[in-house]
Amino acid sequence: MKHLLLGDEAIAQGAIDAGLSGVYAYPGTPSTEITEYIQLCEKRKALSTNSVATGKIFCQWATNEKTAMEGALGMSYMGKRALVCMKHVGMNVCADAFMNAAITGVNGGLVVVAADDPSMHSSQNEQDSRFYAKFAMIPCLEPSNQQEAYDMMHYAFDLSESLRTPILLRVTTRMAHSRAIVETIDTPREQNCLSAPENTNHFILLPAFARKNYAELVESQADFVQTSEESLYNTYTKGIQTKKAFVTTGIAYNYLMEAIERLGDEVRDQSILKITQYPLPKALIEQMVVDGAEEILVLEEGQPVVEELLRGMVPSTVAVKGRLTGDLPRMGELTPDSVRKALEKGEMSGESNKVVPEIVVGRPPALCQGCGHRDMYAALNEVAAEHEGSKIFGDIGCYTLGALSPFHAIHACVEMGASITMAKGAADAGQFPSFAVIGDSTFTHSGMTGLLDCVNSRANVVVLISDNLTTGMTGGQDSAGTGRLEAICLGLGVEPEHVRVVVPLPKNMEEIKQVLREEVAYNGTSVVIARRECIQTLKRHLKAKK
Repeated sequence: MKHLLLGDEAIAQGAIDAGLSGVYAYPGTPSTEITEYIQLCEKRKALSTNSVATGKIFCQWATNEKTAMEGALGMSYMGKRALVCMKHVGMNVCADAFMNAAITGVNGGLVVVAADDPSMHSSQNEQDSRFYAKFAMIPCLEPSNQQEAYDMMHYAFDLSESLRTPILLRVTTRMAHSRAIVETIDTPREQNCLSAPENTNHFILLPAFARKNYAELVESQADFVQTSEESLYNTYTKGIQTKKAFVTTGIAYNYLMEAIERLGDEVRDQSILKITQYPLPKALIEQMVVDGAEEILVLEEGQPVVEELLRGMVPSTVAVKGRLTGDLPRMGELTPDSVRKALEKGEMSGESNKVVPEIVVGRPPALCQGCGHRDMYAALNEVAAEHEGSKIFGDIGCYTLGALSPFHAIHACVEMGASITMAKGAADAGQFPSFAVIGDSTFTHSGMTGLLDCVNSRANVVVLISDNLTTGMTGGQDSAGTGRLEAICLGLGVEPEHVRVVVPLPKNMEEIKQVLREEVAYNGTSVVIARRECIQTLKRHLKAKK
């Protein structure tokens, strides 16, 4: 059967057809659609219970990526196939659990999908998740097209169970959010039966057990390399002209093929090593050198992972070129144009691969009309202006746009959950007043522990939780804190009289400002919850009722 699927959807369908029992994820572009697709699949809708025992797939949003990774590891412990999905910065959040899962190994297949965002389309940094696979010493897969993304899910789960290790599958924004025809199997694989591990010591990381497990992981590296060398996804094509060769990874292979079609015989006859499974296939690399390669151009999306590794694997007489040498841009996405220019001109001297024509008018993002964040910022700015030197620490979400016109409200935004702890640190340094603005989903993701720090040290901080009752920035997914923010704040020790709730509407502006003034005057930690449903989710809910 053929389907027109996003890369994310191909991954999701591949996981379903491979006998998936549970997906654990926190929404983050460009990975969100994987979990959403599974949530909406016909198999899930046709079943009325939420029990994996019925054949239904468990798929609820996790509080953050760490809890997602741990939940998936628990499902794997019971012999079931589990999937974890996140964007690249989510790998930082789940790193502790991820690294230790490489030490414990797995029982049922466990695949971690990391969606990287080169050029930072919706992210605060560029990262390459392949480093995490190398760090943890586990295999990594990187599909070059949507069909491979689908097929690799079957392969990844099988590989995970045969090697008894988690598998990282890495995609980038263009792969995740582009569509192609994908042919799927007619008969999906049945879910694994419930089966706990016989040797539980593997999952008990006391030092004596962990050292033994780690030694086994190190000893397994040769097996991991062998699977890469034998993988159907790693291919080497010897060219007629072997002195120059290309090494490509993931979607960069398609860019090379497009460039070859444009440039023709000039580059068509050169050798090509396509890498979509790691660790690097040493035998194929050695063969490329034996065949006479004197110059290798590495085409990879993200950071120069392969380029750096190749320098230690080929003789010093072989010139390895790529991002580090200026033949390709050091930052941002690869594009078909940047690859073509590298083939035409050789050195690019680090020029940008994103040239915006002058005729294109900038269209900066803005908060939606009718958004509750707007009214919250309007009130906050007025109160903050009453105190010279006020500082407002922001966080990751739609409300980050409060840094832009017309509000220019926040003075810092670093990463998920940083607003509260940065506001605390500033207050510890003597800053007054010190405000933190955080969304409901981000608060439960990684803001709660910062609030506990504030309470424990009685920090003079005013925390504004802008509660739109959803995870708005990524499309309106469920928020873990919905309906329980007050209880959480009270449970963390905030004084009941200093947990205040306001409704951000123009008619309530004077009330909101007065509440903020009162909490600024309080010498301690206070929380003001500005609660109004996201205007976009409200529209969807009203439409659904018709």
